[in-house]
Amino acid sequence: MADELVHYDVVGGTATITLDSPHNRNALSAQLRRELSSALAAAAADDAVRVIVLTHTGPVFCAGMDLKEARGAGAGDQGVNEFPKILDQLWTSPKPVVARLAGPARAGGIGMVAACDIAVAVPEATFAFSEVRIGVVPAIISLTVLPRLNPRAAHELFLTGDTFDAHRAVEIGLLNSAVPAAELDGEIARYVKALAAGGPKALAETKALLSRPRPATPSEGFEEMLGLSAKFFASEEGQEGILAFAQKRKPSWVPQD
Repeated sequence: MADELVHYDVVGGTATITLDSPHNRNALSAQLRRELSSALAAAAADDAVRVIVLTHTGPVFCAGMDLKEARGAGAGDQGVNEFPKILDQLWTSPKPVVARLAGPARAGGIGMVAACDIAVAVPEATFAFSEVRIGVVPAIISLTVLPRLNPRAAHELFLTGDTFDAHRAVEIGLLNSAVPAAELDGEIARYVKALAAGGPKALAETKALLSRPRPATPSEGFEEMLGLSAKFFASEEGQEGILAFAQKRKPSWVPQD
């Protein structure tokens, strides 16, 4: 549809979700939030989808919440109330999510980048936690951003609202890599291929594992982790992977080239 702000396409096991609202720098308007949430739900429910790529049109990845819609609204009517669902969909998606940034991200846009499993940007992309500079708090996005960032950088950048570049974003843990624009799609394709090589159920469980609270000592977690490990070794997916390794072939879940 010509008037949609989020496009959803599935090709070869990859669901590409494209923010297409360049007139307001892909700000998180009510329509964009609604369509983005719907696209993420569709990708999570589709067994044919192995990896999700979140990208954008226009020069900006996402400018954060739509401030025009926020102006004059009471606390209960703010669009930010709907944003936790989107961050949670990205964070808990059973399919790995890769963020592709050909331009800047601000505020809530950075929250989405942090919620993705992999994030790649061009060197020219810039970032800023601009909330404090307009008198608001980066509260919701802190839940996805703070697990990624080193603490000193988080204090500096959350409190100052200063702009930082893609290279620093890599250094502090927000991005996986920053590559020239001509190499961006190749870098995304490299990550997509690597992620699609994993077993679907194993990937989903590994994502959940990465978000679990750590036990105080390894010995406190061995019993639970042993049960999980043995379960997957004996599973249909695990047995297929083991057989494929022995037969020197790709497992059945790997998309065909």
